[in-house]
Amino acid sequence: LTGAAILVAVGLAACGSTDEETPVGCLGDSDAYLGALSAAPGDVFLEGGTPISDCLVPGQDVGAQNAVGSAAIEAATQLNAQARRQPAGDTTVQLGYLIGAIQEGATRTGGIHVDLVRRLDAAARFSPGGEPLSAAFERELGVGYAAGQDAG
Repeated sequence: LTGAAILVAVGLAACGSTDEETPVGCLGDSDAYLGALSAAPGDVFLEGGTPISDCLVPGQDVGAQNAVGSAAIEAATQLNAQARRQPAGDTTVQLGYLIGAIQEGATRTGGIHVDLVRRLDAAARFSPGGEPLSAAFERELGVGYAAGQDAG
């Protein structure tokens, strides 16, 4: 190949790549997220010291989006079930933290995670029969949400 052809090939390859990749710690299952969230409302880190908000990256490939989304939604579903039984407990704060951190991360990705944010919020606020969630639930969720937005 000529020098010009090599430059064109390298340039084309670079156009399809992104500088950011999903951190490995983000690709774990819901148990990895639940384990990390046990530190909420303090600093929460996944494997490798990764904040949850860093799991959403611009240009994230579909496989990584699915892995992160599935783990986060499964974690939210489990936390929601526990939080409805004990609305003033730690699990409600952890649930709020997860929502806040994911929403914070999504603000930096050009809208590709909008569906994940909606699905996560629906899983977190699920109530059988559509009954309103208690004031204690909403209060503790807010504490966690603020922490997730700040440090998530």
